[in-house]
Amino acid sequence: MTHHDCSREPGQHDLASGPKAHGEEKTLRSERLQIERKTFLLALKENPRGQFLRITEDVGGRRDTIIIPASGLEEFLKALQAMIDQIDPAPALTASIKSAD
Repeated sequence: MTHHDCSREPGQHDLASGPKAHGEEKTLRSERLQIERKTFLLALKENPRGQFLRITEDVGGRRDTIIIPASGLEEFLKALQAMIDQIDPAPALTASIKSAD
């Protein structure tokens, strides 16, 4: 188990590990995404309280994290899909669709 340095500001955590508030955490799966200038780390984890998804965004060393309990992932996915459905197609995709007509 990693020990966090006491000199950190409250709320600052390692990108891969995050806070250890409720006992030992086990990583079940993780994915790293680089999107434009941001790095996203998605980590499916488990601790004595249950499973959860930790999403960490890193932009130039500044990190923000959200945690979604496994019980809410389906609802989160539905909301995310609704947002994706509202996005206009990318200009390159629109151009390739029009040229195929």
